[in-house]
Amino acid sequence: MNAIAPAADGRLLGRTVAILMESDYVEPEVDYYQRRFAEEGARVELLTRLWGQETLTFTGHEHQLPLTVDGDLELVDDERLRKYSALIVPSGMVSDRLRYAEKAGDLSPAVQLLQRAFDDPRILKGVICHGMWLLSPIPEAVRGRPVTCHNNLVHDVRHMGAVYTDQDVVVHGDLVTARSADHCHLFARTLIDLLAARGASRDRRWWRSTVPNRKGNQHDG
Repeated sequence: MNAIAPAADGRLLGRTVAILMESDYVEPEVDYYQRRFAEEGARVELLTRLWGQETLTFTGHEHQLPLTVDGDLELVDDERLRKYSALIVPSGMVSDRLRYAEKAGDLSPAVQLLQRAFDDPRILKGVICHGMWLLSPIPEAVRGRPVTCHNNLVHDVRHMGAVYTDQDVVVHGDLVTARSADHCHLFARTLIDLLAARGASRDRRWWRSTVPNRKGNQHDG
């Protein structure tokens, strides 16, 4: 397993955070997530498309460091998906590789997983830097919503109907976006704080006033 043993007294004890993976990931970013979420007590799962293999080993973007992943995103059914407190799309070329589909016009398994996650506002979605590429086949997920992204993707997100916001981190309901891998520490801290706040709240309907429904309207409180 890839998960670092979680701390026994962290704010996210008992939570699971899933991170999508492929080659050309940013090594310091993914390493930071694994350690930082574990420090808060969360279990971290790395997910990818395994193509029928038991594991796949990917290499990083800067230093070509190897990272072996054994979590198959195609095996994540609805029951397992509901157990994730957060699903993260990281920086680098991960999202571009994961949006590949064998047939032109089809949604890749990773995009389908993300689409299902957006259907459940209880799952916090974190998308950073070039991770916004993975949302391009499902623009309805961010249409009308404030987001940030890498400077190279500003026009992409505007064409998707999202509202580009010139900030390092942007929060909108169940969606947290960040500008680049250089901001991964701010991104992770925001996710941790939001997850901790959710756990502390006894009112499980806290999100209903801020998360748009599929018609683009906001839920009533």
